[in-house]
Amino acid sequence: MQITITGQHLDLTDPIKNYVDEKIGRLGRYFDHVIHARAVLKHLPHENLVNVADITVNAPGHIFHAEVHNADMYAAIDLVADKLEAQVHSYKEKLQDRRNDHPTGLAAIAEAD
Repeated sequence: MQITITGQHLDLTDPIKNYVDEKIGRLGRYFDHVIHARAVLKHLPHENLVNVADITVNAPGHIFHAEVHNADMYAAIDLVADKLEAQVHSYKEKLQDRRNDHPTGLAAIAEAD
């Protein structure tokens, strides 16, 4: 999976980049066909919650997106990763349910008898 990390009004350090890589890499547990992930980390000094983590993940047939505002950048990354993980998990379960609703092949013939 290719991960692009950009920062707006923020200096991206290696620990932040590694943290984002680690958190987005967790999505591979649920969905191994992720093509590309784009993370935009922003610092907004004029807002109360000054840090924003915005991540978009492209997978075949679906795009997952989440955005979180938080005072702490690491907490924002954690929360946005949790949101994406929930979206991917839900999507994966939906796909599995659809496959199980319409049995095909020999199993469908055996059940019909």
